[in-house]
Amino acid sequence: MSISRNDRTVTLVDTTLRDGMSSVSHQFTTENVAAIAAGLDRAGVSTIEVAHGIGLGASSIQYGFAAATDPEYVRAAVDAVDNADIAALYVPGIATLTELQSAVDAGISTVRVAVHCTEADCGQQPIEWAKDQGLTVMTFLMMSHKLEPEALAEQAVKVDSYGADVVYVVDSAGALVPQQAGERVAALRSAIGADIGFHAHNNLGVGIANALNAAENGATFIDGSLRGLGASAGNAQTEVLATAFERAGWHTGADLFGLIDTAEHVVAPLMKEPQIVDETALVLGYAGVYSTFFHPTKRAAKKFGIPTREILLELGRRGVIGGQEDMIIDVAAELAGRVYETPEVAAV
Repeated sequence: MSISRNDRTVTLVDTTLRDGMSSVSHQFTTENVAAIAAGLDRAGVSTIEVAHGIGLGASSIQYGFAAATDPEYVRAAVDAVDNADIAALYVPGIATLTELQSAVDAGISTVRVAVHCTEADCGQQPIEWAKDQGLTVMTFLMMSHKLEPEALAEQAVKVDSYGADVVYVVDSAGALVPQQAGERVAALRSAIGADIGFHAHNNLGVGIANALNAAENGATFIDGSLRGLGASAGNAQTEVLATAFERAGWHTGADLFGLIDTAEHVVAPLMKEPQIVDETALVLGYAGVYSTFFHPTKRAAKKFGIPTREILLELGRRGVIGGQEDMIIDVAAELAGRVYETPEVAAV
């Protein structure tokens, strides 16, 4: 399906202060959060996602300790904006409803419930709970490349029935290309009444193109992050999304130059390194591995003397998903063992 010219409106949702946390080791301060949120709000972004990069409750030795608590981040953003809704990511199994309640108390008005694309039923409790609290609920079907469009739509029907306001096709591994992104969105659009969202990672360099094609096929909520800040190769870049959608004849309601100013003068100075598609990010997308495996895989490769690509390709063959980060070390150790058992290598 193609959207008529009169309906060419999309809502940009910014995730610099959540997905982008992964690019700065979750070390944004509350002052950083306030400055970025204020800039996004002035530029007309209506929903701003804030929390630890993995979501509520993830500040830990496993996922990395953040510079502040989730409620502190949320409160800093809430106090900095005049119009935008502040959202937080809730991943069942990482966060609890107690932690979600703390985020509500700190001021969120939207929750983004993220489940693996084959496990929509895991979202029922938090979705229904959040709706009872009066929250807007956006539901992520993570690793959406793992299911063909019709099967993904079946999972979307479930979260729609639980009350989700928006259901997202989430390219967690940056593994989709534009046709595949569009096909998945179109399948959801034919199956459910809720709004459709699209969340792109840029591992194959087509995040913006994927987002445009998603909109052409029925997505009305599009995620981005300033300067593309995000896990692995990063996300579709918010200021580029605003520009590309405008050039393609869409209305986003965002102030393009306000986004550019915030990206250039607030976010860019805080970046540890440019957000690029390097070898690890590219192979991660090719192998279809969860984007947050980016840094742990690099560390494991260095520790065991194994190329990152070999670890990622094996993880892809095994079909690992988010929450199975322990497999990175297991695979790296196993591959190292195979190398050192080879006589020719052992003799070197």
